[in-house]
Amino acid sequence: MTSLEKPDIGTTSVKWRWPSVHPEGRKFVLIAAVICLIFAIMAWETLAWPMGLVTIWVAAFFRDPIRTTPIGEGLVIAPADGLVTMIVNVPPPREMAGPDGLGDGPMTRVSIFMSVFDVHINRTPIPGVIKRVAYIAGSFLNADLDKASEENERQHILVEAPDGTRIGFTQIAGLVARRIVPFVKPGDTVGIGQRIGLIRFGSRVDVYLPAGTGHRLTIGQRTIAGETVIAKLGEADRTVGSAQ
Repeated sequence: MTSLEKPDIGTTSVKWRWPSVHPEGRKFVLIAAVICLIFAIMAWETLAWPMGLVTIWVAAFFRDPIRTTPIGEGLVIAPADGLVTMIVNVPPPREMAGPDGLGDGPMTRVSIFMSVFDVHINRTPIPGVIKRVAYIAGSFLNADLDKASEENERQHILVEAPDGTRIGFTQIAGLVARRIVPFVKPGDTVGIGQRIGLIRFGSRVDVYLPAGTGHRLTIGQRTIAGETVIAKLGEADRTVGSAQ
């Protein structure tokens, strides 16, 4: 085994790195920066300073930090940064149901709400092949509402692991979000924690866990995309907690 596969814990260290801006957001940062520069050249300080803050916020919104993904058999990783707002048992969305999808029986849905301050790059919860990508036009209700899963603009993604296990997750546009940007298409092979898309300006991601698989989360917990383990396939619920 090489040192890359098994680093020497006693001598290996990692330095903090400033997150890069994802290419999808660079044009927005540039637009905001140009407007700020124009205001500054015109000596409109009352507009230049707020626009400078907006430019910084836009750059922060599209930040794309490096994540270290746990590797282990059966692990399901969080697809989004944000707040766990709902954990419920529901049938799968009709766009991902049926024998070629997630089946028709009830399954655990974990909803992760992303505020405008969270990282909005989404990642795949398991490795495998993208079997389905289904975009549905809809409304722009508050993504924190339960009915947003059925009424808002959304995009369903179905991933099949090498052992045949399928997990679906849904990117849901919110009150402010106005576009879901995919990075993958059906037939693509993805690794666990790989970037699969983003949602602009506040939204939600739902993850559908297969029957017989519980979760390791609590309502109100924060998740980190590509890092937080939300479940282990075939393992029952094992986490309890309280806000304090």
